[in-house]
Amino acid sequence: MLLPLTHGKSQFIEVVRITDPVRTHTAAGLVGNAVARWDGEQAQQTMTLIADLPGGEPYRCFTPGWGIRAHSPTSLLFEIAFCFSCHAARLWAPALPTEQQHQPFNAESPAALELLRRFRSCVPA
Repeated sequence: MLLPLTHGKSQFIEVVRITDPVRTHTAAGLVGNAVARWDGEQAQQTMTLIADLPGGEPYRCFTPGWGIRAHSPTSLLFEIAFCFSCHAARLWAPALPTEQQHQPFNAESPAALELLRRFRSCVPA
């Protein structure tokens, strides 16, 4: 997946459980509740997993359940909503090219399965 150029400045990531996936279609940013904060090595591993997501064929639903907010020490850098059902992600970042705002990914890839496992570990079963 193509990440915004600012991804290298990320110091921590908020993991977001998206509560209203329909709002994601029109929202100016990621809508949901932060359920975890990942710093340091955990944040860097997550960025690597996301960058390693291979392209795929998107379906149509786009009802994302998970997302991230990437932060520098002083500001929000970018946000990503992931739909593991339709294999698509939506990105929000300043000056992000249109072709990067919606990206398909292979949700069955090892990187995607590990990312989803990590997201799910943030909430009690």
